[in-house]
Amino acid sequence: MGPAPADEGAGNSARPAIEDRGPGRSPASARLRRALWKSLLTLTGGVERRGHLPPGGCVVVANHSSHADTAALLAALDAHHAPAIGAAADYWFASPWRRRICSRLAAGFPVRRTGGGMSDLLARTDDLRAGRAVVLFPEGTRARAGELGSFHRGALVLAEHARVPVVPVGIAGTDRLLPKHGRLRPALVRVTIGEPLPASATPEQARDAVTALHRRTVEEPLRDSAARKRIAAVMNTRRGLALAFLWACAEALSWPLMPELFLAFACVAVPRRALKLSLAALAGSLAGGLLALQISTLGAQLPAPLTTDRMRSEVRHELSLESAAAVRHQPWNGIPFKVYAREAGRADVAPSDWLARSALSRGSRTLTVGLAFGAFGFLAHRFRRFYGRYLALLGAGFAAGLSLIVAGWS
Repeated sequence: MGPAPADEGAGNSARPAIEDRGPGRSPASARLRRALWKSLLTLTGGVERRGHLPPGGCVVVANHSSHADTAALLAALDAHHAPAIGAAADYWFASPWRRRICSRLAAGFPVRRTGGGMSDLLARTDDLRAGRAVVLFPEGTRARAGELGSFHRGALVLAEHARVPVVPVGIAGTDRLLPKHGRLRPALVRVTIGEPLPASATPEQARDAVTALHRRTVEEPLRDSAARKRIAAVMNTRRGLALAFLWACAEALSWPLMPELFLAFACVAVPRRALKLSLAALAGSLAGGLLALQISTLGAQLPAPLTTDRMRSEVRHELSLESAAAVRHQPWNGIPFKVYAREAGRADVAPSDWLARSALSRGSRTLTVGLAFGAFGFLAHRFRRFYGRYLALLGAGFAAGLSLIVAGWS
């Protein structure tokens, strides 16, 4: 959201300011809004802030390319400044429900675009003198990604009238998070707060300061792990899907490392591919399980490392009672899927029945695990520079868990 151009002139000052029943002005309300938007942005990729607002009141001017800019600023700016956001009166205050959303959730106040806008801005003078921050988008509307329009002078007139500084802010990532006329998608949002400008600054000086901050924020490389980038480079191609399929297929035959381990490092590295990687792993697991059943039916034996006689005895008992339905216990008891496939072949379980039952059993586990790790990778996007440490902890945790399972079934 953002105000329309607010220029000084007799036509503007002649009209009374729009009544503002007001966003919550208390620091407590500002803290609640900050917590709300910070939590939501954390779910959509995270928000980072560089710099701080100066003490006391100030007029914040920022670039504007997305409706998500308001959320980014409310999440990033200090709550004790209780920031209020200027919003176009003819859009955000045109209906009761929009007015309530804008004023209560976004601390918005109306600024008219058809005359009277300067009066609406100057009505915020007392707020500034009381130490609040008034946030304005001097472009007056959302610009195209990567472009900044000309700045209108209303924000600077307000700052000069209230005798407070102008603080330039650069926002990056919101144009990807919520593009103009586009859909919401995950992205890290970064907010950089610059050095205050004097109240006497010109619109060109303010625009230059915001442009420099925006460019610097966009061009600053995101800290990342070399290991994550290498894994992501593979997982983002068909080779990643093939690897997921082969890993799961091999585990259903003989390989001791379960496909969930593969999903744990692959889906965190590339959360957007979590569903495709999980489906590929599920297909590989079902194909391998069906092949293992056929091999066992023929009387052949494949190596089965890290399995025990007690595991095989338990599975034979379950199959004798439930036939193919016994595989429903596999996701919870720690017994490898290959043990169930091999013993199902020995018990002459029908392949079609086995495939149907194992698809339900393996599908519930594989998809749940894959999507859960994808969600974790999505939420931890801003910490991907620690991916190498995550792999180390994952490997240690998997080794410890596997040792406990094997010992428990020995």
